[in-house]
Amino acid sequence: MKYLQGLLLAVTTVAFNACAQAPASGGAAGYPARAIRIIIPFAAGGATDVVFRILAPHLTESLGQTVLIDNRPGGAATIGMDIALKSPPDGYTLGVANVSFGVNPSLFAKMPFDSEKDITPISLVAMVPMVLAVHPSVPARSVKQLIALAKARPGGLNYASAGNASAGHLAMELLKFQTGTDMVHIAFKGGGPQVISSVSGETAVIFTTVPASIQHLRSGRLIGLGVSTLSRDPALPEVPTIAESGVPGYEFYEWQGLVAPAGTPAAVIARLQREIVRVLGIADVKTRIAGVGAHAVGGTPDELAAFIKKEIVTWARVVKTAGIRVD
Repeated sequence: MKYLQGLLLAVTTVAFNACAQAPASGGAAGYPARAIRIIIPFAAGGATDVVFRILAPHLTESLGQTVLIDNRPGGAATIGMDIALKSPPDGYTLGVANVSFGVNPSLFAKMPFDSEKDITPISLVAMVPMVLAVHPSVPARSVKQLIALAKARPGGLNYASAGNASAGHLAMELLKFQTGTDMVHIAFKGGGPQVISSVSGETAVIFTTVPASIQHLRSGRLIGLGVSTLSRDPALPEVPTIAESGVPGYEFYEWQGLVAPAGTPAAVIARLQREIVRVLGIADVKTRIAGVGAHAVGGTPDELAAFIKKEIVTWARVVKTAGIRVD
């Protein structure tokens, strides 16, 4: 998964120096004429929700129509995406794909949609580092100590995720695989409930996004042990990387991309892509997104299509090797 670090830099450079140009024709005349709905396949309060709620007011102003956030959690992010991808391909219902979108084809024998054929990519939006943290009651203050504790108590620690096949689930299963540890997965319906469970002490360990947990980490209600990137995150400079903390090469990113149903007019996609990239380039937006631990990226439809395809291939190998399951 080391390609993600290079991709983040490359795509950011491309996205903010050039965005796709297309004439306002072929279905884009008068678009948008009414409110646009962005379906987020997770509960409110998680990183995906936070980032898109930062973007929504700016997109509303830019597009001249209200951009609404519609949270539809469940089914390892397949329920919300199924609604989005089976909506009329007119640009008024969009969906947010993330790491679950890339891994689900390898986890489920039968998907309600085709993750490549049933979408029209619009733009990569953000890359979000993850952080491994524990409740203060857990006697571990480093990744090495947590690994030692988990090995001493196989199955004795539980960890929270935002749902089966969510980023937290996948990141932890990858860590378990690389360290030979055994921790019990407790799935919640969204990032908000996931974080609440660990802050309250209901669950001992959590692997979550920086945006969803940063306030709890700063207040001491959660103890950060390591970040999932190969370099320290500017939002949490005091937290070491997992790779430097005893698990060499460990790397994981959450990511977010905006997609539309297959068949959405090219001119509509071009309009949406231009506005997404423009909004992501606003200094205040970039600052607010960075302030909660995410990295604004942006990109072209072709770049997102290639990224999703590579994610599907990469996670097929990881799921098979690590034996990741959704139950």
